[in-house]
Amino acid sequence: MSRKNVLVFRDLPPDQLACLQTVHEVTVADPRQPAQRAAFDAALAEAHGLIGASFPISAELLARAPQLQAISSISVGVDNYPLQALQSRGIVLCHTPGVLDETVADAVFALLMATCRRVVELSQMVREGRWDRSIGEDLFGHDVHGRTLGLLGFGRIGQAVARRAALGFGMPVLYHARRPVDLALQAPALLGRAEHVPLADLLARADIVVALLPLSDSTRGLVDARAFASMKPGAIFINGGRGATVVEDDLLAALDHGTLRAAGLDVFATEPLPLASPLRTHPRVTPLPHIGSATHGTRHAMARLATTNLLQALAGETPAAVYRTIGA
Repeated sequence: MSRKNVLVFRDLPPDQLACLQTVHEVTVADPRQPAQRAAFDAALAEAHGLIGASFPISAELLARAPQLQAISSISVGVDNYPLQALQSRGIVLCHTPGVLDETVADAVFALLMATCRRVVELSQMVREGRWDRSIGEDLFGHDVHGRTLGLLGFGRIGQAVARRAALGFGMPVLYHARRPVDLALQAPALLGRAEHVPLADLLARADIVVALLPLSDSTRGLVDARAFASMKPGAIFINGGRGATVVEDDLLAALDHGTLRAAGLDVFATEPLPLASPLRTHPRVTPLPHIGSATHGTRHAMARLATTNLLQALAGETPAAVYRTIGA
């Protein structure tokens, strides 16, 4: 197989970078770094393959890569890529599903627990020397066990969160997705423990609503003022999917003027979160810096799968994980 040109636009673990360098000519250039942007632009013009994440590859950028054959994203979500343009040129798009499901579910449930029990806020109180007596009711948290969990999206990650909730905390689980999941086939542990319901029903019944939605035309801004107003008084909202599925101004209004008790957010419409965003310092928001898959083991597994995908695609083979549009 002839050596091809590969552009790495986010750092890879050394062993995976070496795998690519053994087979292809590799340029590492991060377009987020001003000093590396010229190298990125030059390599893009010659690239047969791209590998990276967390940088939007627009249709305009794609047009500047006339030799491109494949993109391998070190992510599950593909909202940073122009799907129609890729399809029209026959460029393969790969991603990394499966290897991060349990890790993201861990993070989402940790955020849920931290938000309900006010863990970050109360830990900060201790750190700042403000714990000088037993806390009063104004600082009490809210139970998680036995509460009704509502999941917006019920793919692999949603099902992993549901198992933690139902089996570990005795929580009834409601979920909303385009179609019911065959629990007997896909999630037998959740038989009799998870119920597919209409969106309005979920919002009205759930004590804790967790959004795990991919970003698409149908989900962008789905969680808006109407959705927040439909939630149970005192509900807690968690977002571990994509930031732009939530209208953030409506979320703030629901916290300040509605009945939403608190929110835990690992994702935002703009990332990193701007310093001026009220979500950064809101007393009833627990914000995290998009850490869902951020463990050493999982990030390495994602990079390994992405590297394998790209090597297979450039060799003319069917990659292990080609992106296909699937329901939430």
